[in-house]
Amino acid sequence: QVQLVESGGGLVQAGDSLRLSCAASGRSFSSYTMGWFRQAPGKEREFVANIIRSSGLTSYGGSVKGRFTISRDNAKNTVYLQMNSLKPEDTAVYYCAARSSGMSQYDYWGQGTQVTVSS
Repeated sequence: QVQLVESGGGLVQAGDSLRLSCAASGRSFSSYTMGWFRQAPGKEREFVANIIRSSGLTSYGGSVKGRFTISRDNAKNTVYLQMNSLKPEDTAVYYCAARSSGMSQYDYWGQGTQVTVSS
């Protein structure tokens, strides 16, 4: 079992930066692939980024590639999402998720943190 708690959301202006954190409790954090997703009002949940448990390889959704960076600190059981050059369309609730080894779906989710970007 893994509990995930996001933090770092807030209200910023277009062009600003923000860093989200996701603290995980439970065992074997390093064994999970970690991801960030977001959901804007009236829209479906969107993949933002993930970082593979073993290799540390990262991947990004097309709308954030080049602006956002995902990283993890296994010693601190924390995954981060550095968001630069924020745009109003980045406004959403951002969720952290964990995927167990061998699973095709993310099986643990945080409660989310709101990011609002004003123009």
